[in-house]
Amino acid sequence: MDNQSRKDYWQEAFAIQGSVTPHVLKSVLIFGLVASVICGATLLAEKYVAENMRLDLLPFEFAGAALGLLLVLRTNAGYERWWEARILWGGIVNQSRNVAISGLAYGPKDARWRSEFVKWAACFSHASRCSLRGEPPSEEIRELLGEEDFSHLEKAGHLPGFVAMKLALLLQQATTQLGMDQFAFMQVDQQRALLIDHVGGCERILKTPLPPVYSIKIRRFITLFLVTLPFALLHRLGGDWLVPLMTMLVAYPLLSLDQIGVELQNPFYKKNLGHLPLTTISNTIGGNLEGYLQDDLPALERGSGD
Repeated sequence: MDNQSRKDYWQEAFAIQGSVTPHVLKSVLIFGLVASVICGATLLAEKYVAENMRLDLLPFEFAGAALGLLLVLRTNAGYERWWEARILWGGIVNQSRNVAISGLAYGPKDARWRSEFVKWAACFSHASRCSLRGEPPSEEIRELLGEEDFSHLEKAGHLPGFVAMKLALLLQQATTQLGMDQFAFMQVDQQRALLIDHVGGCERILKTPLPPVYSIKIRRFITLFLVTLPFALLHRLGGDWLVPLMTMLVAYPLLSLDQIGVELQNPFYKKNLGHLPLTTISNTIGGNLEGYLQDDLPALERGSGD
């Protein structure tokens, strides 16, 4: 069991880092302040105008249940986007390994070609990460490719597409110049093409956020619910001074669920809570592929010695 799974209950219950609390605290306090103003104005009106401005609590029970359902649906929609992105990146991990293994197993025995092929295969995940985050090519790519190839990649309009094209050209070179079997070429190229499919799925998630009309309506519903709630709580608690506190206690989970849905919409953005650890995943892929190449060198030397 890893450290994340073994965290103490109270440690997570009161954790600030990784929590949406800092993002919603201001809004919670604002609703508490609004409730205080409403309570003060209502008590003054009842004292001098002698009108009962209290609302029945029953409609709020039904409205609260409906609002909770809407927030759960939105959170689930955000989580589905996050999980789909993780599955797609799991595919990038597997396909990157498959491309490298197939290239080394079926490709030509030319050491320079094999090194170039694995280098560009390892570069694909880093290029995809930078592209999805809207960042320029990273230093990890510079270390993999060297200055000349890195400068060419910098000018590319679509980083993963450029890397996939380089892999395709290397496979074409292996077939036309280095004696790679046509059937082997088709097998490796099929694995290469799947990499673009996975990136395309990630770009679909990135370019199609949840419809704004959905979040607008939910937030209007939350605001209306929390602004009118003090009218239903007046004279029902031990003291009217508890109404703002109770309003904030109700506002905190509602606003937190709303913010969680926002945070999960873009699983690639580094500033979002719970974003995918793409840098770690890319470094893991690079380490695996370099390991394949190192393991391949002794066998290649033995083969050339024969």
